[in-house]
Amino acid sequence: MTIPKPIVIIGVGEMAGVFARGFLRAGFPVYPINRNMNVNEVVTLVPEPTLTLLAVAEKDLHSSLDSLPQQWHAGLTLLQNELLPRDWQAYGIAAPTVISVWFEKKKGQDFKVLVPSPVFGDKADIVINSLAQLNIPTHLLESEQELLYELVRKNVYILTTNIAGLIVGGTVDALWHQHQALARAVAADIMDIQDWLTGQHNNRDQLIAGMVAAIEGDLQHQCMGRSAPARLSNAIQLADEAGLAVPKLREIYQQTVGQ
Repeated sequence: MTIPKPIVIIGVGEMAGVFARGFLRAGFPVYPINRNMNVNEVVTLVPEPTLTLLAVAEKDLHSSLDSLPQQWHAGLTLLQNELLPRDWQAYGIAAPTVISVWFEKKKGQDFKVLVPSPVFGDKADIVINSLAQLNIPTHLLESEQELLYELVRKNVYILTTNIAGLIVGGTVDALWHQHQALARAVAADIMDIQDWLTGQHNNRDQLIAGMVAAIEGDLQHQCMGRSAPARLSNAIQLADEAGLAVPKLREIYQQTVGQ
């Protein structure tokens, strides 16, 4: 029997643990790397992993991509929120495998699925098969354009619900069915920023429909996480860089973060 090459997981948080379980059940050895380990030393032990899952938080994404060994670029797999092609292209990484994660994992609780998670890239089959071991639904994307839509869709959902949640709190069900005008105004500003970040005009009706599908996937999902103020501040910073008005975002910023 041939033992497959290990899968390297950079980051050992809650999400990394879910993927590690799936990889192990699929028969892959897993080599985790925490923040105290020297990545370059691990490269000598695992020079050609089956894939490298970068499971760090969004705030650590760019520093992790910057320090990622060249040998691991080919099998790189990304899962972060607020992810777009410009993030990996800035480091000379042409075509990573990417999963837009639509399940959450909180400390002390098992994962909870909102909707199936789309996956694209050379290692997509491994990711899909491994998550299937845990009964986590996924689906394979066929093109880079499909991936771009899914990444923007996730961004619109997260940023809209988080930022609007700074005003109304509560669940995504209440946000959409009781404060839909607010949600749509925030989403419009977010889509302005996403258009600038992606360099194209994204289909807004399709994005709103995709956001609503995610809302309906877990109506009791809370709007506002701990990162909501930081997400709003970052959105304002990007809007300033792009010269975008984003009036609703600026109004909410003044009422909350900017006080």
